[in-house]
Amino acid sequence: MPRANEIDALVAHVRKDLRHVASSDVVRRVVSHNPDSLWAIARRERFQASTPSAEGLMAFLMLNRAGMLRLIEGSFDASDPDQSLLASQSEKPAGIYLWAVHARGIIAGGIPLVMEKISTPLYRDVRLYSRAVTSEGLRFFNSTGFCPGATFEEKFAPDLHMAARTKTLSARPAPQPIYDDYRGRTNTRDLTVTVARSVEDVMRVMTIRSAVYMAEQECPYDEEFDGNDFSATHLIGYVGNEPAACLRIRYFADFVKMERLAVRREFRKTRLAFKVVRAGIELCRAKGYRKIYGHSQKRLLNFWSRFGFRPFEGSREFVFSDFDYVEVSLDMTPHPEAISIGVDPYIMIRPEGRWHVPGILERSAIRPVTRPSVARAHA
Repeated sequence: MPRANEIDALVAHVRKDLRHVASSDVVRRVVSHNPDSLWAIARRERFQASTPSAEGLMAFLMLNRAGMLRLIEGSFDASDPDQSLLASQSEKPAGIYLWAVHARGIIAGGIPLVMEKISTPLYRDVRLYSRAVTSEGLRFFNSTGFCPGATFEEKFAPDLHMAARTKTLSARPAPQPIYDDYRGRTNTRDLTVTVARSVEDVMRVMTIRSAVYMAEQECPYDEEFDGNDFSATHLIGYVGNEPAACLRIRYFADFVKMERLAVRREFRKTRLAFKVVRAGIELCRAKGYRKIYGHSQKRLLNFWSRFGFRPFEGSREFVFSDFDYVEVSLDMTPHPEAISIGVDPYIMIRPEGRWHVPGILERSAIRPVTRPSVARAHA
C-alpha cells in the first residue's frame, strides 16, 4: 500500500491532467479502509525501492450493496465517498467503481497488470462501473468492453458505463486489427487505416480518388465514379490526421474484388499503400473470404505481386479508361476466427470492420425489453 506522502505526491501529479480527482485526504482515507482501492504504476527501470515514486495510477471504489444502490440512483458522491458504502479488503463488493485512471504513454502498459490484481477470486466476477469524464476515458472504455448504461438489481443508470467482466471485460485492451487502428486526432505521423463508416468518410475517399485518378490520370468523372461506390467497403489510410489513401472492396459469392487503390502524391514515399492493401486482405479474411480478384495496371503488376497476386490460368489483358490491365487473383489461408453463421449474433450487428469491440446495438441490450411501439399501439 502506498505511504501517505506517496499518495500525496501521486494525487498532485494526476491533478495536473484530471482536476476532478478527489483530495489527498479522501484518497488516503479510502486506501486505509481498503488497500486494494489504489494501484500505483511505475516503469521498472525507473523504480527505486528506497525512494518509490509512481508515474500513473488506477483507483477503484469497492462498493457494497448500499453503495451500489446509491451509485445507480445517482446520489453517490465519488469525490468524498461515505465509508459505510465501501466494502473492506476481505469483503466481496457488490460492484467495483473505476474511480480514476491516469496512465499516459508507455505507462498504459501497466493497466493489464492492475486488472490482473483485481481479477482474484474475490473480485473476478464483480461488475465494473464508471463514468467517462474525458475523451481518453471513453476510448479506454470502448477498448476494454465497457458499455454505456448500467444496471444493478433491475435498476438502470443511463449515465454510467458498465462491464460484465465474466463476459466482456478483458484484463488487456482488445487488440486493434490492421484495418481498424485509426483513432482520431493524433500528433504523430503514424500510418493507420480505418473503414469508411460515415458520409464524411466517403467524401474523404472521393476526394482522394479525384486527386489521383481524375487530376493525375485524367480519368473522366463518370468513369471514376462508376455506380459501385455505395455497394462496397472503403478503407481510408491516414498519415497522422491526414486522409492520404483509399481502397475499395466489393463482394461476390465466393470472392471479393479489390480495386481503386489510390495514394495522394505527397504521401507516396511512405509505406501507406502497403499497409492499406494488407489491411484490405485481412478485412476480407475476417469476413471469411479466401480469394481476392483484381485488375492490375500492367505497369503496377510488380507492386501487387508483393502481396501474392498473380495472373492466373486464362487471365486476360484488357483496356479501360486509357490504361492497360491484366486480371490477377490471390488465394488466402482461412482466418481462424472468420465471421460465419454460428458466431455470437451481436458480432453480426457491429459496425463494419469493428467486430472486435461491442457496438452500439449490443450496448442497447442492457436496457429492459419495453417494446415501445407495441405498447403505444395497445394503449
